[in-house]
Amino acid sequence: MASSRKPPRAEPVAGAVRRSLPALQGKRVAVGLSGGVDSVVLLHALARHLPVRAVHVHHGLSPNADRWARFCRAYCRSLAVPITVKRVRVEKNGKGVEAAAREARYAALKGLRVDAIALAHQLDDQAETVLMNLLRGAGLRGASGMPAARRFHGKLLVRPLLGVRREAVVGYAKRHGLEWIEDESNELEALTRNFLRRRIAPLLSERYPRWREALARAARHFSRAELDAQLLVRAFLAERGLRAPSEAKLAEIVKQLATGASGALIEHEGARLRVYRGALVDEGPPAEAFAPVTWRGERRLALAGLGGELVFRRVRGAGIDAGLLDADGMLVRPRSGGERLQPDPRRPRRTLKNLFQEAGIPAWQRERLPLLFRGDSLVWVPGIGVDARYRAKKNRAGLLPEWRQP
Repeated sequence: MASSRKPPRAEPVAGAVRRSLPALQGKRVAVGLSGGVDSVVLLHALARHLPVRAVHVHHGLSPNADRWARFCRAYCRSLAVPITVKRVRVEKNGKGVEAAAREARYAALKGLRVDAIALAHQLDDQAETVLMNLLRGAGLRGASGMPAARRFHGKLLVRPLLGVRREAVVGYAKRHGLEWIEDESNELEALTRNFLRRRIAPLLSERYPRWREALARAARHFSRAELDAQLLVRAFLAERGLRAPSEAKLAEIVKQLATGASGALIEHEGARLRVYRGALVDEGPPAEAFAPVTWRGERRLALAGLGGELVFRRVRGAGIDAGLLDADGMLVRPRSGGERLQPDPRRPRRTLKNLFQEAGIPAWQRERLPLLFRGDSLVWVPGIGVDARYRAKKNRAGLLPEWRQP
C-alpha cells in the first residue's frame, strides 16, 4: 500500500546552492561576507561543497564596523575558510549613502584575484530592488533587477540565493545553529529600501502573498526583453558594418530605446544613430545646405548637397498635373518654416509640422528634404504627397516625384 505521506519539502537554500555549483566548479571563488544572515548562510552552504574564501568590505560607516569585521574573521575560522577584509572609503559625491557604499563595495570586489564572486542577495532583495527601480521610473535595465549571473571585470558574479525567500534563509541559519549580526541601519526608514521592507512589504503581503515571486518573475521578463533589445542593436550595427559597442555603450543605447527618448543622438564608429518612436534609425551623414534648383520637367534632378536625386515617373491620374509645368518650371528648395499643404482634398490645409508628425518623419530629417514649389505655393513634399490643387485628375498626364538617396 502506497504511503499517503508527502515527501519532505526540499531545503530551498541547499537546493539553490547545488544548482549554482556547475558554474563554480574548478574556479577560485570568493563569497561576499557582510556578517548578516544572508551572507553567513551562503558562505556556510557553499563551503560544504567548494574550497571558497570570504571577503568582507569594511565601510567604516557604523560605529560597530570593527566589531562586524572581528565577527566575520571568527566565523571564517570556525569554517576553516580564509578571509580578506578590505577597508574602503565611501565617497558620497552627491549620491545617497546606500548608493555610495554599494559603489565602494563593488570597487573593492573588482580587485580580487579570483575567478568568481558569490553574493548573498535573495528573493526579497530582488523584489525590493525591482519595486524601487520601477517607482523611480527605471527603464528595462532597472526593471530587470539583479541578474542571477553576469560578467564582472573579467570575473563571474553569481547570486545563488536570488530565488530564495528571506524567511527560508533565516530558517536555514537557525537549523544549523548559525549566528549573525544585525546592521542597525536596517531600522532607518529614511532609507528607501528599509521603508519598503518595513512599511510597504507587509501591506503587499496581506493582499498579494506571492508579490515577491511575481516581481522577480517580471524582472526575468524584463531581462529577456533587454537581451532581445541588445541583440537587435548588435544586428542593426552589424548590417551597417559597424563594430559592436562596449557593454556600457550598448546598455546606454538600450536604455534610450526603452525610455523612448525620441531624437536622442548616439554617435558610434562615425555613424550618427537616432532613437525615434522606440526604434533605432541611421541618420546618415550630415546634409550640406543646397541652393534652390529649378525643375523644368527633367526625368532626373540631382541634388548633390543632399546626396540624392529626384526622379519623376510619367503616370496618368496621379502625381503632379503635367499641364501645370510651364516655361518657368518649379523650384526645389529646403524648408524655411510655416509651409502648409493639403494632401487630402477632403481635409483642410495643414502645417508641415503636423503632417510630418502624422507621417512619422523625424525632426532631424525634415530640414534636409527637398520641397517642390510653384511660385510661393507648395506643390509636393517627400513622404507626404502632392497638394490637392496640383494633383493630376483622372486620365490626365501626371509626373510622380520620388526622392531617392543611396
